[in-house]
Amino acid sequence: MFGRERIEYKTPEQVRLMRRAGLVVADALAAVRAEVRPGLTTADLDAVAAQVIRGAGATPSFLGYHGFPATLCVSVNDEIVHGIPGPRVLEPGDVVSVDCGAIVEGWHGDSAMTVVLDGADPGDVELSRTTESAMWAGIAALAGADRLGAVGEAVEDVVDAAESAGSNGGVRYGVIQEYVGHGIGSAMHQPPEVLNYRTRDRGARLRPGLCVAVEPMLVRGDRGTRVLEDDWTVVTADGSRASHWEHSVAVLADGIVVLTAHDGGARRLGELGVGVVALDV
Repeated sequence: MFGRERIEYKTPEQVRLMRRAGLVVADALAAVRAEVRPGLTTADLDAVAAQVIRGAGATPSFLGYHGFPATLCVSVNDEIVHGIPGPRVLEPGDVVSVDCGAIVEGWHGDSAMTVVLDGADPGDVELSRTTESAMWAGIAALAGADRLGAVGEAVEDVVDAAESAGSNGGVRYGVIQEYVGHGIGSAMHQPPEVLNYRTRDRGARLRPGLCVAVEPMLVRGDRGTRVLEDDWTVVTADGSRASHWEHSVAVLADGIVVLTAHDGGARRLGELGVGVVALDV
């Protein structure tokens, strides 16, 4: 996607502005999580997030982005990413991936979560759990590595471990490769790419001021994808269910911080033996 284009390294003050944007995104996703339930439409979820973002004096990153018509991306079941909110009514057992972005003083935050509604297939619950764990492992890798390729290695390690343990019910997971993480800052998408799989390319060197979105997408089946006629919604080619988790992360001189987590990632990264940098905003 980006090749070896120039990376935008942020100053500490710019990272603090991104933290403010990230906290708006965290608040919006928390509000959606509190409301999501069967009987609501995906447009209802979009309205919840829009109210939080506008109420904070921020601007939605997605609305109008290359013509995208909504505040959120809401992707359900076999939809992987970029689902357009609308009249679809959520049902028990649905797998609902919600992606949100916000802008504060020109700086972006971007995060996604998957909510599995009551009555779901246990395999769908495990799919989301594994995807989230893979995301946190990829973020933790940023604390100790020298190259960005460590993220994809860590993601694949979690997926491989889940398959070896049999916790996925014997179904192999597909790691989506066409859609990957990215740099973030004064634009929502910028260099470098953040891959969710191993390659020979070790990736960009990790330096203070690097800010990236780590966002694995896993499916309970083949990793093949197709785009619907709306030219946005990406679905699995085989109809298998999908999960998407994402956080924006800053690499600083003295460690890392998850810009879109209320606690900066302290709890989940602490479980992996990684501390986080405290940021005053």
